[in-house]
Amino acid sequence: MKLLQYISIVFVLGFIQLNAQTLRIEANELLANPNGYKVIDARQKREYVIEHIENALNFPADLTYENKKTNGEIVQSDKMQKIVRELGLSLDDNIIIYDEGAFFNAARLFWTFEVYGFKNVKLLNSGIKQWKENGFLTTKNIPKVKKSKYIVSVNNNRIATKFTTQIATKNPNQVILDARDIKAYNGKVSMSKRFGHIPTAIHFSATKNIDYTKGVVKLQSKNNLKKLYLNIDKKSKVIVYCALGKIASLNYFALRELGFNVANYDASWKEWGNDFNLPIVNPSKM
Repeated sequence: MKLLQYISIVFVLGFIQLNAQTLRIEANELLANPNGYKVIDARQKREYVIEHIENALNFPADLTYENKKTNGEIVQSDKMQKIVRELGLSLDDNIIIYDEGAFFNAARLFWTFEVYGFKNVKLLNSGIKQWKENGFLTTKNIPKVKKSKYIVSVNNNRIATKFTTQIATKNPNQVILDARDIKAYNGKVSMSKRFGHIPTAIHFSATKNIDYTKGVVKLQSKNNLKKLYLNIDKKSKVIVYCALGKIASLNYFALRELGFNVANYDASWKEWGNDFNLPIVNPSKM
């Protein structure tokens, strides 16, 4: 076989494999290989100690904020390093995250891990409620871990700031998605002093990423996600935001799974809406 032909075949196979990758895992897959993953429970500690998936470690999503009451800024790198080390996690670990079943806390934690250098992170396509309804066991036993030597690093491509979002509003090759409820987007309600949305932002409610049919809460299938995001140019850089950067994390997850170049706006509308030097669009005043 000629070298060029061989290289072409390898490239095509690699491309197919890349597109076949998924950032979610089903419960039965986890049960079939429980030792192949580090499982993370994103719920509050008080919920975790009552029951959790066996061997799961607790990393409450609230710890991903530097100061949740002030804004949605991501936890500082030194604090992230301390938390990760105490959980005994390393960058080469295969991490699975779950929450109560709404997926928002799990997605927020997923984004945080990716910002801080982790590349092998997935969401469990089931909350603990669904896990129990399927008859799968939980435990109160808290696993003992050995501290890791994780060194924090930052993937700046996964996090947007006020400055980079300002640039995006003036760049036709960038797309901004507002993950909040339509009332917030239209300026009827707000968590900030001002009402409305970031200029050029397109409304795309994060709840669209969830499949609520048949009484089972699951992530939308990848085929459904492709249809939902069909009008978003895959060549564009996408910035997602919401009120505090949690709800938008689910849009971030969906776009990541579809192979988009996406970043979550750190601090989101809580910051932008309170900065009177920044432009806004308020449809309710038009």
